[in-house]
Amino acid sequence: QVQLVESGGGLVQAGGSLRLSCVASGSIFSINTMGWYRQAPGKQRELVATLTSGGSTNYADSVKGRFTISRDNAKNTVFLQMNSLKPGDTAVYYCNLSGYRSMLNRFDSWGQGTQVTVSS
Repeated sequence: QVQLVESGGGLVQAGGSLRLSCVASGSIFSINTMGWYRQAPGKQRELVATLTSGGSTNYADSVKGRFTISRDNAKNTVFLQMNSLKPGDTAVYYCNLSGYRSMLNRFDSWGQGTQVTVSS
């Protein structure tokens, strides 16, 4: 099993910043894609940002220019720097990693989620 633990969520005023972290542990041979998703009350989970092993990034239009995804490969950690936060960013944020535990054993793991609340 690959376990993910997120941290860094909290309550912040509009215009503020937060930095989310997600640490992966367990048997990991390689990581293909790291990503952050979010789910607001009454809404479906949506993609926020992804980062591939090759360094390609993809962001939701709503966060482009404000959020930055990055990683520390040595620590199997992915970050989400969130600046200029808006009340509309309020959601539970989930980390997702996919890759291989061994040459033929894939994994696709989710974290437990961390709450981000942006007050107006």
